[in-house]
Amino acid sequence: MRIVVALGGNALLRRGERPDAAIQLRHLAAAAPSLASLAEEHELVLVHGNGPQVGLLALESGSDTSLSRSYPLSDLVAETQGVIGYWIQQSMANAGLVSPVVTLVTQTVVDAADPAFREATKFVGSGYPEQQARELAETNGWTVRRDGDAWRRVVASPLPQRIVELESADLLLRNGTTVVLSGGGGIPVVETDNGLLGVEAVVDKDFTAALIAEELGAELLVMLTDVPAVLADFGLPTERPLRDVTVSELEAHHFPAGSMGPKVAAACQFVAASRARAAIGALDDATKVVAGVSGTQVVAR
Repeated sequence: MRIVVALGGNALLRRGERPDAAIQLRHLAAAAPSLASLAEEHELVLVHGNGPQVGLLALESGSDTSLSRSYPLSDLVAETQGVIGYWIQQSMANAGLVSPVVTLVTQTVVDAADPAFREATKFVGSGYPEQQARELAETNGWTVRRDGDAWRRVVASPLPQRIVELESADLLLRNGTTVVLSGGGGIPVVETDNGLLGVEAVVDKDFTAALIAEELGAELLVMLTDVPAVLADFGLPTERPLRDVTVSELEAHHFPAGSMGPKVAAACQFVAASRARAAIGALDDATKVVAGVSGTQVVAR
């Protein structure tokens, strides 16, 4: 099959962990054997998150007194694509994958008129106590909001419209290469009279993965995270995992916008458009999720 896999942030960092390189490499080493197994059997595209990493780079850039101004988010997304892609390539090869893995520095076209630019909603970076978060916001011109027990920076998250390097990815896939594509949702760019221009935003990786899966004719979209399945009635006495569901059944439930909501919406978008299958499940169960025996399996009807 041709499969698009979106790797949640837990592939690199668990909530509350320090964003040290060694910690992230250790998590990737644990996930790599399953990913390598998928790459041996299928045409595989990997789309990874980058929230903690791009936030760290933004903080470093904002505090660097040698700069006249901070680097824009679009540039920082490109940096994270390089370093995380390198980590993924190396980890999969060290797990025994013989076929090539290539990371494409990928641009995602967004609409300059997207309403998302008027309200920042996408969490990036580490969590801080409220007072520290407000001080950082004042110093760096950030917008911050509560995320669970901590406060984090939020940025605009427009919807993806087009993946610039998609044809190159298709060519690589057809020639036996696993492709790390649109890391962090892709470098956000808008179309102007003078060509493409980076913008201050972060595109949601799950919506980007759904668009990629549709455009590349994938037979399966998989979103791997830190829970074994989508939970209905989360936090209530009636909480239960959803296993085999249709798009309409899944859309009848409400899911938090900051966590499971985008994954569910992306899964429904892909299945409705392609009539293919989508799945959401735990990274540790990746092969079982792909096989359809674990996680939440979403079909058209």
